[in-house]
Amino acid sequence: MPNQVYINGQLFAKEDAKVSVYDHGLLYGDGVFEGIRVYGGKVFLLEEHIERVYESAKAIRLEIPMSPEELSKATEDTVRANDIRDGYVRLVITRGAGSLGLDIRRTSNPQVIIIADTISLYPKELYEDGLQLVTASTIRNHPGALSPRIKSLNYLNNILAKIEATDAGTIEALMLNHKGEVAECTGDNIFIVKRGILLTPPKSAGILEGVTRNTVMELARKAGIAVEEAEMTRHDIFVADECFLTGTAAEVIPVVSLDGRAIGNGEPGPTTRKLLKLFRESTESV
Repeated sequence: MPNQVYINGQLFAKEDAKVSVYDHGLLYGDGVFEGIRVYGGKVFLLEEHIERVYESAKAIRLEIPMSPEELSKATEDTVRANDIRDGYVRLVITRGAGSLGLDIRRTSNPQVIIIADTISLYPKELYEDGLQLVTASTIRNHPGALSPRIKSLNYLNNILAKIEATDAGTIEALMLNHKGEVAECTGDNIFIVKRGILLTPPKSAGILEGVTRNTVMELARKAGIAVEEAEMTRHDIFVADECFLTGTAAEVIPVVSLDGRAIGNGEPGPTTRKLLKLFRESTESV
């Protein structure tokens, strides 16, 4: 059976899933989205993702034309319709079709799109050997221009940094903020371990408040690991004992070098391995 894509209450075969070329999501990146994982046929942390997409929508004055409960049910129904056991959900809300121009009053019918499919994960060996990072020259969006806490359809900022990563032969790139502080990577949040303390940039650094990030922080505290949100520079990563990234697709993945400099002993550290184990155990209990 071909993939079934949900659009505004109906399921369409993948090749028949269409929106207007006048949709402001396409024309201007005007909309919001969420990436959600499915483990064992169950949607992981659905409530948290639904809450965040409504917050993103509210921040850009986009009214989602259904309740959170209805959107949650539609997400679960789409996963079942595609018989996804272990996979990924892309939830997209666009501003809807309108005339050319930026005026949101000229748009109508926001589009609610749910795609449930398999996902291409990081290779298994990277969880064993660790990622290498480079620092992108593209800085994270200034929070005074566009809040990175809004998960908007306009991801060009991240894409430009991702291009730098691939040009350098790596998978991910570190992004700094307008003050030169560590913000996040192109698609993942970043953590370091220093003297047994887990550190990650605060929301004020200009990051997306990752759902997986918050889950890992909670797991760490329950495991007796001290957790702090702290401003940091590249120097803090260079001298860290461990480093790892978190994200919906990445889960918890170790980082062993930045800009050619080994982090710690250049291998995934014990705290990273412990948190990856705890995170994967949490996905089995959904």
